[in-house]
This record gives sequence, C-alpha cells and structure tokens, in this order.
Amino acid sequence: MKKLTHLLVLMFGLFIAGQNAYSQKSYEIQSPDKQIKLSVIITDKIYYQVGRNKQVILNYSPMSMALSTGQVLGLNPVVEKANERSVNEEIKPVWGITSKIADNYNELKLKMKGHYSLVFRAYNDGVAYRFVTNFKNNITVTDEEVLYRFVKNEPVLAHIVEHFQTSFEKFFTRTDLHGLDTTLVSMPLVTNGPNYKVAITESDLYDYPGMYLTRQSTIKQKLVGVFPKAAKKTELSGFALFNDKVIERHNYLAKTKGTRAFPWRVMIITEDDKGLANNNLVYQLARPAAIDTDWIQPGKVVWDWWNDWNLTGVDFEAGVNNKTYEYYIDFAANNNIPYVILDEGWSYQFDVLLPVNEIDVPHLVNYAKERGVKLMLWCVWHTLDRQLGTALDLFEKWGIAGIKVDFIDRDDQYAINYYERVAKAAAERKLLVDFHGCSKPTGLHRTYPNLINFEGVRGNEWNKFDPEGNPPGHGLDLIFTRMITGPMDYTPGAMNNSIKAEWLTKNTNTASQGTRVRELAMYVTYFSPLQMLCDAPTQYEKYPDILDFLSDVPVSWDETVVLEAEIGKKVVMARRKGNDWYIGAMTDWNEREVSVNLDFLANGQYDATLFLDGVNANKNAEDYQVKKQIVSNATQLPVTMKQGGGAVIVLKKK
Repeated sequence: MKKLTHLLVLMFGLFIAGQNAYSQKSYEIQSPDKQIKLSVIITDKIYYQVGRNKQVILNYSPMSMALSTGQVLGLNPVVEKANERSVNEEIKPVWGITSKIADNYNELKLKMKGHYSLVFRAYNDGVAYRFVTNFKNNITVTDEEVLYRFVKNEPVLAHIVEHFQTSFEKFFTRTDLHGLDTTLVSMPLVTNGPNYKVAITESDLYDYPGMYLTRQSTIKQKLVGVFPKAAKKTELSGFALFNDKVIERHNYLAKTKGTRAFPWRVMIITEDDKGLANNNLVYQLARPAAIDTDWIQPGKVVWDWWNDWNLTGVDFEAGVNNKTYEYYIDFAANNNIPYVILDEGWSYQFDVLLPVNEIDVPHLVNYAKERGVKLMLWCVWHTLDRQLGTALDLFEKWGIAGIKVDFIDRDDQYAINYYERVAKAAAERKLLVDFHGCSKPTGLHRTYPNLINFEGVRGNEWNKFDPEGNPPGHGLDLIFTRMITGPMDYTPGAMNNSIKAEWLTKNTNTASQGTRVRELAMYVTYFSPLQMLCDAPTQYEKYPDILDFLSDVPVSWDETVVLEAEIGKKVVMARRKGNDWYIGAMTDWNEREVSVNLDFLANGQYDATLFLDGVNANKNAEDYQVKKQIVSNATQLPVTMKQGGGAVIVLKKK
C-alpha cells in the first residue's frame, strides 16, 4: 500500500511539473548592438533576467504590484498578447550634455489578463521595465514588488540614508552588496565590478513615491525596492521650521488614476566608468516636453548666500539690501552672466508676498532689466505650497525670471506631485525652477524643461558648516553616481581654496577643499544648465583671466566625450559647444599626471588656453598658472594635477 501511495504521489508531482512546464512562457529581447539580453519568463509570477556579453548580471527577479482591491498585478499572470518593436529615433533636448540623443532600443510589451501590461526595453547601455494599467476607475496601490537578484557579490557605491525624510545630501559609501546589511539606500546605487558597471535608478516618476533599496536579510546579494507610504499627518520641523515632516503615514503608496504608466525601473549597464559619466538613459525614458520651450534660456547665475554677501572694497555695508544686489547685478551685466539670485532673507520666510524692508523687488527688477540681467527668488517649499498661485502671479507681474525652491526633503507621493505641480505652474508664467533640498532627478526636466536644475547632492555648501566638508574624492564620485540621473546644482566657483592639512569649515570666507583650478574644472565636468558662481563678485574681480573663463564657459553642450575616468579617483572630460571644446580634469587627494589626447578634434588648428595647478599648489591651493599654445588633433597635452587638483583646457578653433 505504501509503495502504491508513493507511486501515486510521484505521478501527481510529475503531472503538476508537466503542467507548469507547459504553461510557462518565455520571451527575449536584446539591445540593438546585441550586447545586452533581457529574458522574461511567465510562471507563478513575471520574472526577468539580465545579461551582458553572455554573462548573467541579474538572476530571474520577480515584479508585482498590489492594489487595495486585493488584486496583485503579476501574480498568476496570463499573457493575452505579446508585441515587439524596434525604435531608432533622435531626441533633441532643449538643453543637455549633447544636442542630439540617439534613442535606439528594442521593446517587448506583454498585455496581461486583468487590465494591465508590462513593458520591457533593452538599450545599448541598459534595460528598463514598467507597469501600465488600464482600469476605468482610480486605484490605490498598497505595495510594489521590485527585486534585484544579483548573481554575485559586487562592490557598490551607495547613498545610505537613515529614513525617508532626508535632504539626499550624503557621501556615497563604498561597500559591497553583502555589506549593505539592511540599510536604506537612496538611488542611484552603482555597482563597480571589473567587467561591467550597473546603476540602478528610476525614470518618469509621477503621482507615485520614489523608490529606495535595501538588502533582503536572507539573501545577501538580493536588493529589494521599498517606498515611503503616503503622508497622513505632517508638522513643521527642522532648521528654522523649513521642513514639513511626515509624522504619520497611510497604509498605501499612492491613490492614482487607473489608466496610467508607472515609473520605469532602470538598470544602466556600461562596460566601464566612462559609460557612467556620459549617460542619458533616465532622460530618454521620461515623458517628452509638455510645454512650449522657446523662452527657456539656460545660463550662469550670480549667487549671494554661499559667500555670505561678503563684498570688499565697497562704500556701503554689504548684506541683504538694495545696494548689495545692485552691485551683484552690475557684476553680472559686465560679465555676460544672465541671472542673479536673491537667496534666503529677501522676504519673510513664511510669506513670499512680503519682502523685507531693505529689499525693493520692483526697483531691483527694473535695475537689472536696464542692464540685460534677470532675477530669481528663493523660497521655502511649504510657504510656496500655501501661496503658489498668488506668489507666482506676483513674481510674473514683477518680472522675475525664476524661483529656487528649498527644503522639500521628501519624495513620497505628495512631494513628487509637488515637484510637477510647481514646474507646471511656473511654466504657465514662463518662470524657471531650481529645486533644492530635493530628491534625485527622474526625468521631469525633460517633461518640463523650465525645471532647469536640481540639488539632491552634498554640494559646495557643506564646506560652510560641516567638519568634513567636501573632499575631492566625493566630488569625483558624483560624476559617476548622482549626475547619472540629471543636472546637478553643486554650486562651484570658490576662490578661497585650501590644501588638505589646512582646511577648516567656516561660514564667512568659506574655503573649498582642493585647488582653485579644480573649482574651475567643475564648470566643465559638472552638468548644470543653471550654473552658480558661488563666490563674491569682488573675489572674481581680482582675477580677470578666471573671470573671462567663467563668463565664457557654456552651461549646455552639443557633445560630450569622456577621455579618462576612474570612479572616485580621476576624470578627464571634453565637451563641445559649436566649434569650441572645453576640457575639465579632476583628481582626488593624489597628485596625478595625465596625457590629454586631442584626437577627437576636427581637422584644423585651435587656440588652446590652459588653466593648470601652479607648481606650488600642494602648499598653496590657490596657486595656478595660465598657458596658451596652438594645438591640433595630433597634439597630446601633458597635464599635472596637484593634490586635490584639476585642469581646464579651452580650445577655440582658428
């Protein structure tokens, strides 16, 4: 009897296995260059696998989305229809690191039973997938399953945060997948393996919370997506009550439209560090522009807060007053800088309709207009939230060019909607937007190109108040991590510069870590279509050659070429505007020699201006030298970058 029972159990198991094998479906797409392969299998769930050059990077990982109705999209899935297509188009950004982007990919769309679809794409530099739903009524998403089952333990650069309420301004931690433990990681997360590099992030995020990663404790190289639930109750908190902190949350992620596309889950995959430093995939996956863009003008902006309104040699008391801003405006006009920002202090912080007594905004707007300069205004995010329509109407009436919105420090559904609501409302009034205290870019700057910059980075301001400040290695990490997601308002340009042994944090007369030329190199290596000049006008006026460069260097580019790259150690990057090229190079605290090969240039001769670390820059970080010579595409330029140093080469075609 026992033998018969065992035989029946065995036969039943084989029958079930056969049924599962029969019902399993598989699909596959490759990148256009056939280097990357994305495989999908349909069993109890939908799983996908990713490989590059026949090497598996990601084991089969499931995806699903739970709704408040009890339906789980992706559980016991049934494919009704599968479609594939290939796309080879060209995107022309309003502004960017290149004027043309080849948008070339292969796509698989699986229409599933139950009013939803899964869309998969394979590019030459990565893969992405997203849910698309087709319900008549609104839906409530209670959870989303996102897993990354890496094949092996990998070194990583991780932006580790304590909780969902964060300024997104940490160092990137060097560890590995096992070492992440169960910490919370804000994206992008970058693996730094020997044969390939992977950056995990998201794109086209709207009406939905941002995603974080954590390691599942049971499987050490398995990362899990986690999300901040919708805010239920908040209270003002933090520095000067600038934050609106979530103190109670709902039990769902988002209440949203039933017919919509959800965020792309993105894996950027490149052969080397150069591919990370020159990537547009987040931008490509975002929604196209939803506004008229003819009026949008990228440019540099004179900034007041970092230098503490610290003018010298003037005959008035510098500070938040009309005389000071008239000086800033004159400086901008004299040096072809289109914008001046009035940062914290121009208005009462909880009423942006009410300037302080020392500031006459209409007078300053007219003073600037007469000189071809435009003004931007800083505001606290929750103040603007309360006064949005009225405030933007007033700013438009005054003739303000844009706003800098600060201290959001969230990316739950409400905050994500706020970013888009402000960008849209500002665009209706032809205002630019620069978000500070914000989460990473996810492509909203493509949909609303008036959203011209994001902070979301441990930028130059940390040298004012933090004992560690910003060492040069951190500045190099950013090129391969944070800057992957979009433009970055790091705010470079410090003229007070310090060697490692002598640097001290201070609020006034703030000094950067590393050499002066390194600060200049950031204007090339850091992409920022609204690029700040962080130091005082009277500081720049001491150095006419530097001021000529700052006046001249573009903020939006026609082409980018990464010549050398090593995460956290060095970068040499060339960017073209028209016929002219600008090369920026940076190193960590180690002195380095590089040979800059100019073979990427077109035929002909170029006038080269080289800003180099001075011979004594290891003792005095402010020491620099300027050289000029004629070069061609056959030239190789030897460059020595001192400790924490850099180089800038400007190439003007003859």
